[in-house]
Amino acid sequence: MGEAKRRKETGTPAPKTKVEKKKPLWVSAGVSAFAVILVIVFFATRPPSQDSDSLPKAAENAGDFPAQLDQYGVSVGAENAPVVVREFADYQCPACAQFSSASQRLKTEFVESGDVRFVYYDLPLRQHENAVPAALAARCAGDQNAYWPMHDKLFDNQSEWSATDSAVDMFTRYAGDLELDERRFRNCMTSELHLEAVNRSREVATQLRVTSTPTVMVDNIRLTQPGWGQLSAVVKRELANAGQ
Repeated sequence: MGEAKRRKETGTPAPKTKVEKKKPLWVSAGVSAFAVILVIVFFATRPPSQDSDSLPKAAENAGDFPAQLDQYGVSVGAENAPVVVREFADYQCPACAQFSSASQRLKTEFVESGDVRFVYYDLPLRQHENAVPAALAARCAGDQNAYWPMHDKLFDNQSEWSATDSAVDMFTRYAGDLELDERRFRNCMTSELHLEAVNRSREVATQLRVTSTPTVMVDNIRLTQPGWGQLSAVVKRELANAGQ
């Protein structure tokens, strides 16, 4: 029936046909590209299997790590833990700050359960002006039972203090944030009370020919890609080998 005849007989126009709007091609393409990116990120960040051939292994005929050297680092965890993770790091090193989230997670998931002991060695690099003061700050906080809280705070706030000309003042403020005795902390910093301990730790790195930071070792196995994925996979593998 024509529109004119319909109007004449019914008095109403014909119902309008709904035209569906098509999404622009760029929207569909963008959604597809985003999905592909999500898949790539998932597989790139997924921890490798603990029996993956891509995981690092101890060098052939490698001996055990000389555990007596751990006295020159700062450790947390059970003395008889079946696996020991050691990190040689510089508080002012950006890559070390990135790895710190993995070491914090390690302490939560493996150290607290007694499966792993974690040892941190100071390896302040010569080109980082505030690396030694930061190492001293962590050890001075340790005198008040706050080594690890200061350790984490230094890495979390690295961008704030890295280029400061008043490291002692800034680190003393951090000590206050952690509710430490600021006067005692400042005296420890200005007297460089723990400088010899920091230098001893650096000498261990020299002895072991460790020159880059962060260098992370699971027992006597040096990680090739320090990060939570490889770290957790190697730790699980070594725990399984130890019958844990």
